Amino acid sequence: METISTFAKKLWCVKKQLILFLTPLILLPLLFGLPEKEGKCLYVVLLMAVFWCTEALPLAVTAMLPVCLFPTMGILPSKKVCPQYFLDTNFLFLSGLVMASAIEEWGLHRRIALKVLKIVGVKPAWLILGMMITSAFLSMWLSNTATTAMMLPIANAILESLFGDLATLKENCKVKDETEGELLSRVKLHALPSEKQILSIDGPDRMERSDGSTAEEIRTESEYQMKVWKGFLICIPYAASIGGTATLTGTAPNLILIGQLKSYFPECDLINFGSWFAFAFPLMVIFLILGWLWISFLYGGLNTRLCVKKQDERAQAEAKAEAVIDEDYRKLGPINFAEGAIAFFFILFAVLLFTRDPKFVTGWSTFFNKGYVSDATTGVIIVSILFFFPSQKPSLSWWFDSRAPNTPYVPLLSWKKAQECVPWNIILLLGGGFAMAKGCEESGLAAWIGAYLQPIAQIPPAVAVMFITAFLACFTEFASNTATIIIFLPVIAELAMFVKVNPLYFMIPATTGCSFAFMLPVSTPPNSIAFASGHLLVKDMVKTGFVMNILGILSVSLAMNTWGRAMFSLETYPDWARPVNMSSTVTDIQFPSVPPFNLTSL
Repeated sequence: METISTFAKKLWCVKKQLILFLTPLILLPLLFGLPEKEGKCLYVVLLMAVFWCTEALPLAVTAMLPVCLFPTMGILPSKKVCPQYFLDTNFLFLSGLVMASAIEEWGLHRRIALKVLKIVGVKPAWLILGMMITSAFLSMWLSNTATTAMMLPIANAILESLFGDLATLKENCKVKDETEGELLSRVKLHALPSEKQILSIDGPDRMERSDGSTAEEIRTESEYQMKVWKGFLICIPYAASIGGTATLTGTAPNLILIGQLKSYFPECDLINFGSWFAFAFPLMVIFLILGWLWISFLYGGLNTRLCVKKQDERAQAEAKAEAVIDEDYRKLGPINFAEGAIAFFFILFAVLLFTRDPKFVTGWSTFFNKGYVSDATTGVIIVSILFFFPSQKPSLSWWFDSRAPNTPYVPLLSWKKAQECVPWNIILLLGGGFAMAKGCEESGLAAWIGAYLQPIAQIPPAVAVMFITAFLACFTEFASNTATIIIFLPVIAELAMFVKVNPLYFMIPATTGCSFAFMLPVSTPPNSIAFASGHLLVKDMVKTGFVMNILGILSVSLAMNTWGRAMFSLETYPDWARPVNMSSTVTDIQFPSVPPFNLTSL
């Protein structure tokens, strides 16, 4: 038995190497049992899917496999593969990352976060809402990971001011049978107490119970406070994931959707920064409110004694929390020239992207040749200015004052800082996704797989949307959201064409569903960061995340069948979804005809 255990441990140590060696061998039958091009492309797709899901290779390295495998296996020539790694969609993403690095460089994000928390107040339910609003807003422009990493320390500082030391709180939760005297001689409770309890101030930083609370009462109150603490921590990564869906640059799957739409449907120009924001922002707001209600209910923050201001003993703890926020905000000082400049360019960046071609009104792109100016053009113009715009207020008197210090010229952003902050591996990952989609399209693999999914054609369209969203939300719990959408979006596009439904009706829910990874610590980096704090259990995330997934699925279904249907004309099968080569992609197998979906019955 010991020998088997030792051997198993050895195998576990080399699991990645085994995956790299065995996966290509296990998948070899695909090359001989399927049509030639489809089989070869499926071989590469599954190989990359396994490597992505297991991280046997770094994600970016796996993303580059099409560059060597597609040409050598005769799937796609190199001159068609390589350009996929720097489409204009990649430049839009890059410009968003550069803008985010400039915001982080000058601390504007922290000022925004503390200002929102000052506005919402320190009652637990409102603080949870404030943290969710702040995290969601920042995540629209910064990465989900950076947003979570910044917000968690702020949350912990506020929580300690409300409830005291976490170690003491955990110790109080274990108290069962100690007498009052034994307990109070061993620990001091820092609490947000109930109406029955009275606080006396013992120095500026401590609060002690002066009543005769029993051990059971102390334990019950401490457990309640721990629940609220967990609610504070768990709401931040969830809100960051939700907020990223509101803008095209907020999360990688949104950009994958744009890239694959341009690849499959070159004539489709319905989705750009402005139209996506008009659709996704209301969806984000609805989901954020539902998520706040659920988290506040589950973790005790949604309680009248915590939402309604009362002049009682809680005022002392709340005053301390307000003081922490005020002090942190005061330390930032008045807004300086660099922060003001970054704020201006950030607003200009968002406004220009939104108004370029919002679809529901005429955008400024009409002043240029049609199809020449894209969101990428807008983004690169704005972020290029950051590399030469001064971070100090210019002064004409400096030129004529011989005694003025000759300080070096410092722009708002240096290229060195951009290199450090921009996750270049994500750029390659996006490119790998576009290359895979191109290979699936050219080889006919996506059409071949989509035809086998014809039973879904018998499902009512609204149910199909919920099924697609739920499936991808579950799959992305175990795999990167970018890898998930890369793998499934081509198949979903072909499925939509096969059953004659507007492709956007399936592709948009799939894209947003990939961001709904709430149940496991390993699902997303924000979840991992919150879990690494040591205050959350896996069962906490599973219990909370399961209902969050359901709320997300229902929210997406509502959006697609109401304002999404009107914005994108989802009730009709568009002309841009009728590719010339569609009829020639599925030639080996005959399938019965399938009637088109009728969305007007919804």
